[in-house]
Amino acid sequence: MSREEATRSTAEARRAVILNEALHVFARSGYHATPVTEVAEAAGISQAYVLRLFGTKLGLFTATLERCFERVEEALREGALGANGAPAPQVLEAMGDAYAELIADRDLLMIQVHAQSASAVPEIRDALRRGYADVITLAHALSGGDRDQVQRFMAMGLLCHLVTALDLDEVDAPWTRTLTKGMTHAHAPRG
Repeated sequence: MSREEATRSTAEARRAVILNEALHVFARSGYHATPVTEVAEAAGISQAYVLRLFGTKLGLFTATLERCFERVEEALREGALGANGAPAPQVLEAMGDAYAELIADRDLLMIQVHAQSASAVPEIRDALRRGYADVITLAHALSGGDRDQVQRFMAMGLLCHLVTALDLDEVDAPWTRTLTKGMTHAHAPRG
């Protein structure tokens, strides 16, 4: 391996570590309230090196959001694989179940919520649009579902965000039962 390849390999490994830590840190405080130093400290890497790899805090945040959407796509593929050969509604349901399992990791849920709250920043809005475009395209391709079926799938996913973010399946009230009817969610262990 050449020196250039070794340097690139090290940078890619550090980039992965930084993105993993950035996901946790940005999930707590969002884009606007999170300094790059906090991400750098969590990753055990200097702020200067983080900025060298990502350019700016905005570059770091959008790369983190892109990694989040990659994980969403991985989960959807796994869900669809488990329903291989089933009709579109069953494939979409399996994909939805896989997504519900994925966002039991509240960091993945909260990074999406924080990104939506910062969508007035054009680069974040564009990253969200690309992420959702890829998810919707993938849902169509994997399920064979039509627009109405994929729209319902996406609407249920966003409802899943609300139910999970507010732990509504733990609140026994008529209004929460209306929202959670027929939905089950995985819960991440609480420490």
